[in-house]
Amino acid sequence: MTQLSEAFRTNLTLSLRHAGIVLKKNYSPAAELAQKIAKKLAKHGIAVTIDGFSDDLDVLIVVGGDGTLLHVADQAARYSVPVLGINMGYLGFLTERTEEEAFAAVDELIAGAVTIENRMMLKASLNKDGKTGNSRYALNDVVINKGTTDRVLELSTRADQEYITTYKADGLIFSTPTGSTAYNLSAGGPLVYPGVATMLVTPICPFMLGSRPMLLPAHSRLRTYLEAGRSYKAQIIVDGQPVWDMDEKDTLEIEAAKHCLRLIISPDRDYFAILRNKLHWGMR
Repeated sequence: MTQLSEAFRTNLTLSLRHAGIVLKKNYSPAAELAQKIAKKLAKHGIAVTIDGFSDDLDVLIVVGGDGTLLHVADQAARYSVPVLGINMGYLGFLTERTEEEAFAAVDELIAGAVTIENRMMLKASLNKDGKTGNSRYALNDVVINKGTTDRVLELSTRADQEYITTYKADGLIFSTPTGSTAYNLSAGGPLVYPGVATMLVTPICPFMLGSRPMLLPAHSRLRTYLEAGRSYKAQIIVDGQPVWDMDEKDTLEIEAAKHCLRLIISPDRDYFAILRNKLHWGMR
């Protein structure tokens, strides 16, 4: 079953035998909380792996922030491991539980009744010299940017076999609805409810004012390449991590991944509450 055919929000009964904990690096408060969570789980006879991953995990607890969760999202999604995010600082979009709520959230895991959201992911592949290498997966976004060049990029882009346009811009963002609150939002793209099956294409500082963000069906296959005759390179970044350099003969392909991230959500906080908190809606 592909992620596009799965229900967005479902109730899940956990049989918790083995939990993984991943924490923010070089941050002692995260390490201290992780140890306390591990002790609590161990008292209930639950095996715990800290800062490691195995395919037999029943749940993965992320102690840190959204960046820490993004780092493990693909691995967790591939093995269909539900992820609980605990934010050590300000409330996160993905790590929505606060430090004060951590033990109540762990109690829910132990009780075995949680609610999850199936978050869409993107699959990115770069075709070089007619050969496609290893694919990378993004929960938030795949970005083409100028890298070290000081010239505007010209990116010819297609959806399936249909030509969209050639974007003249500092770059291009391909985003999931989950990632609509990240770089996409900073670049002037729209907020999209995470349960909507769509992909966003948002130009970065477009040269033409008519180049606007676009929403496309989630089943689309997008292809983009640098216009011929350009001697510069672009850089491709997947969920904040530089992955490839892109030459004019290369083609970047983007499509919905077959797996999704199973994100455990709070029963007491909805998506719009998180938006109000993070974006300060209604505050003076």
